[in-house]
Amino acid sequence: MTLSDLNKPADLTLWSSHDPAHTVQSRRFPTLRAALAAATQAMDTSDARPWIITDAGDILAPSWITSHRL
Repeated sequence: MTLSDLNKPADLTLWSSHDPAHTVQSRRFPTLRAALAAATQAMDTSDARPWIITDAGDILAPSWITSHRL
């Protein structure tokens, strides 16, 4: 992943930490930067498990998101 990837679209999927595993919310963001910000907020406020798929096809797991907070 490169720095320019932060300005490309990304998909954020939030898996609930409390509900059954099939309960998810997905949303497309105009930039990876925005998706990372939303993922961080979701982890802080609702104990969600976010996964991000970048425009280049990279899959960012919750542990990666936690260690690369913006």
